[in-house]
Amino acid sequence: MSCEGSRGTLRLLRLSRDSRKMAALTAEHFVALQSLLKASSKDVIRQLCQESFSSSCLDSESLLDKTCSSLSVPQGEAAQLLQALHHFTRLVAFRDLSSAEAILALFPENFHQNLKNLLTKIIVEHISTWRAEAQANQISLPRLLDLDWRVDIKTSSDNISRMAVPTCLLQMKIQEDPSLCGEKPSISAVTMELSKETLDTMLDGLGRIRDQLSAVANK
Repeated sequence: MSCEGSRGTLRLLRLSRDSRKMAALTAEHFVALQSLLKASSKDVIRQLCQESFSSSCLDSESLLDKTCSSLSVPQGEAAQLLQALHHFTRLVAFRDLSSAEAILALFPENFHQNLKNLLTKIIVEHISTWRAEAQANQISLPRLLDLDWRVDIKTSSDNISRMAVPTCLLQMKIQEDPSLCGEKPSISAVTMELSKETLDTMLDGLGRIRDQLSAVANK
């Protein structure tokens, strides 16, 4: 592969990363987080942090009602708190901020000191689990589950000659992104017929992809 092709691929990788950047925290987020001061215990705050990380938390009526009850706040304030907690924990996971110092630096200077320290401690305890969950649930392209193949002989004849042509039947079992398909991910099978020439071209292309992946991984 040419150097220009490699540079083009690396540019695409950088653009892909930049396109996934998450918006920074705002003053409104930190104002909403201060509602946690109304919690009756640290365990209530810890539980809310854990439950608000999931992408489904913003649509959960039960979590909203639970937050209202736990903090004795109206629904509007509870919704703003859950949104702020969700954004805050997702941002920390996205940036892979695993140290207390890095997380503390996100807070404004006038933020409540004890609450700041407690939130930082909770996040440090759960950041590894949250990052694994985010990576497992991110929207992705269909995934190859299984590959099967067999060689067939195609025969044809006319009045002049009889031909026997070997072909490859390739079947790929593919799973759609679970986050788009609900609890039962869609699995489909795609079967294609490949001649020897087409298979050679395909294997050559896959070899180039393998070599480039190895080159990028070793940098």
